[in-house]
Amino acid sequence: MNIIRKGLTGFDLKYLALIFMVMDHIHYFFEFTGKVPIWFSWVGRLAAPLFLFCFIEGFFHTHDRKKYFLKIYVIAVIMGLIRFGFYNVLSFARRGDGFIPENAMLSSFAILFVVLQGIEWIKSKKYFIGITAVVMPIILPFIFALAVYQPDTNAGNSTISFFANMINFSILPLHTWIVDGGTETLLEGLVLYALSHLKNKNIRVYGYGAFILLRNFGLMMLFHLPFTAYNLFFYAYEWMSVFSIAFMLLYNGKRGQGNGKFFYYFYPLHVYVLYGLSILIYTVTR
Repeated sequence: MNIIRKGLTGFDLKYLALIFMVMDHIHYFFEFTGKVPIWFSWVGRLAAPLFLFCFIEGFFHTHDRKKYFLKIYVIAVIMGLIRFGFYNVLSFARRGDGFIPENAMLSSFAILFVVLQGIEWIKSKKYFIGITAVVMPIILPFIFALAVYQPDTNAGNSTISFFANMINFSILPLHTWIVDGGTETLLEGLVLYALSHLKNKNIRVYGYGAFILLRNFGLMMLFHLPFTAYNLFFYAYEWMSVFSIAFMLLYNGKRGQGNGKFFYYFYPLHVYVLYGLSILIYTVTR
């Protein structure tokens, strides 16, 4: 009752999201064992929306957006290079079944940040840089597809594709290429950003929840996926992220106390620790 009365701070939401994320990633990395129950991933659906909610709050309230962006972007680039390496020079480090960590949520946030900043520039009548920042991250995947990713006709094209992929995985991520978030995070972030201008917090949160349900159920209808209990709970269970709004409604608008750097270090560290453990367990049990 005390939590409900006082509400949750931004750091409280981040710590909750961190716990949900770890549970989700335990299922993600160790699903092959058959020992981790599916409900770990159900609970894990709450992580990304809560981190996204905190990201939008941080975007509005940070004192230094450039520094805020760079903290996200630098780690995203490093993790992107490692991810690219798994497909090339680090292929020896793949798990025995070919699995590699595709975690790139920070790349998704970096793309979203540029688009949101572009909108802010447009509001400030900085139209050229603003429109460029909004449009380019959105259309860039299609430009690359037309300009670079054509069927190889010679070794030169293979070389171009190699370096284009390296750039896309690192300094210039493409939202359509990101498995962990990507286009989905971009759309959700824009919705949260638009709703954040409403004065009533409850309307903002419920509006976001409605968008989550409409998007997920709409995709099921689009792909003619029946609304069966099996599909809703064991296949297309992304809709469960809607339950994250229960914690958003408890947000009291305060930053709270905590070490902001902790989350930036923890994200890549826990990914590679869990991945390493999964390799060890896979090797021992196979």
